[in-house]
Amino acid sequence: QVQLVESGGGLVQAWGSLRLSCVASGRTFSNYAMGWFRQAPGKEREFVAVISWSGITTYYADSVKGRFTISRNIAKNTVYLQMNSLKPEDTAVYYCAVDLRDNYASIYDFNYDYWGQGTQVTVSS
Repeated sequence: QVQLVESGGGLVQAWGSLRLSCVASGRTFSNYAMGWFRQAPGKEREFVAVISWSGITTYYADSVKGRFTISRNIAKNTVYLQMNSLKPEDTAVYYCAVDLRDNYASIYDFNYDYWGQGTQVTVSS
């Protein structure tokens, strides 16, 4: 059974940093892209970042570009999201997800097959 488990969320002051982790289990994910999405209260889920299976290709939402960095450790089946210079508008539940289509790195949530339970990130002003 495929399982994605996020961790690393919490409460941080504006301009602070957090590092989210997502550990995948149940199968090998080395051939698939993994992404991060977030959902703030009263808002729709939105794309944050995605990394290709090779780690060579990454895409970021404009709102986080230059502040967030996505990376992965294939051997550990883990994807990370380093978040720096956090802003109150980054407050949301953050979800990781895996796209089982080979060689894709999608920014659209409907392309993702499995999701984690989410981890709360709260940025205070």
